[in-house]
Amino acid sequence: MKSPGPIIVALDFDSRRAAEAVVDRLGGECRFYKVGELLTAAGPDLVRHLVAQGHEVFLDLKLFEIPNSVSGAVRAAGSLGASMVTVHSMGGTGIMAAAVAAARDFPRLRVLALTVVTSMTGTDLADIGVADPAGEQVLRLAGLARKAGCHGVIASPQETAQLRGLLGPDSLIVTPGVTLPGESGADHARPGTPRAAVVAGASHIVVGRSVTRAADPAAALRLVRTDAGL
Repeated sequence: MKSPGPIIVALDFDSRRAAEAVVDRLGGECRFYKVGELLTAAGPDLVRHLVAQGHEVFLDLKLFEIPNSVSGAVRAAGSLGASMVTVHSMGGTGIMAAAVAAARDFPRLRVLALTVVTSMTGTDLADIGVADPAGEQVLRLAGLARKAGCHGVIASPQETAQLRGLLGPDSLIVTPGVTLPGESGADHARPGTPRAAVVAGASHIVVGRSVTRAADPAAALRLVRTDAGL
């Protein structure tokens, strides 16, 4: 099978039927999908189904619990065949290290630390007692993730260049909040284009509505790939 490539399509739907309809329409154009809140509607069988079809799955769980619970959830993600799983870096090194340890039984599973959600601004951080701007908080949390042994981080395109400098060439940097030029950032307060994310050093870019709500999802994905220079 050829490499799934660096573009991940977010299946942000409220039903399995809607998600599978987009997967069918994309066909061979996409090999990598993100499953997040859809898991609560479709259940784990959807992940098994995607993996059985030859797709890679980024299971975006944003785990934020005691280390033992995080370990169990990571093992469950590995058993489903997921390629990536997210843990919340604001939980500290203890839960991140527990996630990394649990993933060792699944050689293909990568643990990614969510830094600052792309919808958050400095004002949002101040509300929870974080005085620093979003960019500084992202770098601080990424440093903790590196110490905990995480395989990479989740951050917006706007922090990617600094993160690449901090984390080096081998870490994964996965960027949600990616939209085509001229499109609204929607819920993302720190968006960027595919090209901007890739040039800054993103290893993977996550696209959602730009593709999944397009009249022709496959054509929209090709536009994303072209803009990214891939």
